[in-house]
Amino acid sequence: MEDFKIRKPAVAGQFYPSDIRKLKDQIEDYVLKDAYKRDVIACILPHAGYIYSGRVAAETLSYIQIKERIIIFGPNHTGYGKPFGIMNEGIWQMPFGDIEIDKDLADELLKSCKYLEEDSISHLYEHSLEVEMPFLQYFRKDFKIVPITVALDDLELYKEIGSNIADTIDKLGIRSTVLIVASSDMTHYESQASAEKKDYQAIQAILELNEDKLMERVDRYNISMCGVGPVTIVISCAKNLGAQKAELIKYQTSGDITGDYASVVGYAGIIIY
Repeated sequence: MEDFKIRKPAVAGQFYPSDIRKLKDQIEDYVLKDAYKRDVIACILPHAGYIYSGRVAAETLSYIQIKERIIIFGPNHTGYGKPFGIMNEGIWQMPFGDIEIDKDLADELLKSCKYLEEDSISHLYEHSLEVEMPFLQYFRKDFKIVPITVALDDLELYKEIGSNIADTIDKLGIRSTVLIVASSDMTHYESQASAEKKDYQAIQAILELNEDKLMERVDRYNISMCGVGPVTIVISCAKNLGAQKAELIKYQTSGDITGDYASVVGYAGIIIY
């Protein structure tokens, strides 16, 4: 598998429409047109097929003033690449247009955080970051990204990475221009009642901005939250950037869409400020 600098869509036409008009229409159906835009430090978004989690993602982003730089973390579902893989140059080709990687910022993060490694392979087929891009592009066209995949499970590493990234942002004096995003779904393939009960435990820890409690509860209650790593890193980073509050914008499950409550996946949209 060769390294690459141009990342083509991996799940267009599957998780979301590849046709620009259909894609725009679907997102517009979910967006809250009268939502008050807020200056937030970070957010958490789901990454399933748009029919299932699109409304949660769109409603959450409806409240956010999208910034010119976006550092986005997602779980590595494929197993390819590095434990903490950062794509530090090139473009992502998306239906709404190309998104440029912020090479200068990515290179600074690579220098400041010893756990991040230059890696495009982990991004090749990974959907968790890609599915957020059309939503972000809907609200703002001219942003750059630093995409990072997370495959390792280690609370202390998560905290250190979050702190390192916050320090780099402050050192560069770009705090007001950066939005931090974590991509994660919640409980997978349990009953609606079980998913809601478990997800409430995780969401409460996130709203308290308590990384230790989040990891402890995910372990204790066996919560199959695929992006607990990205979320933990983002909580740590956001707190180091001055975040004091978090707010749940929307929670729902796939069962709310399909009517099948026997086996659902949970989705939460949260802002951190």
